[in-house]
Amino acid sequence: MADSPTIPAGRLTGEVERALREALRSIRFGTVTLVVQDGRVIQIERNEKFRFKNEHRDGSGI
Repeated sequence: MADSPTIPAGRLTGEVERALREALRSIRFGTVTLVVQDGRVIQIERNEKFRFKNEHRDGSGI
């Protein structure tokens, strides 16, 4: 299997770095995905999950 291409150190600067830091800072549960094309980050996706305490343990309620 060939080595996976990597993003060279120092490439995440400016707008991309700020957006990535904000996505990581503002998420509590979920995923942050970087979409890379031709070795450059072109998109950041944030998928956040909201968890609620289950008060109906006996099966009643939603």
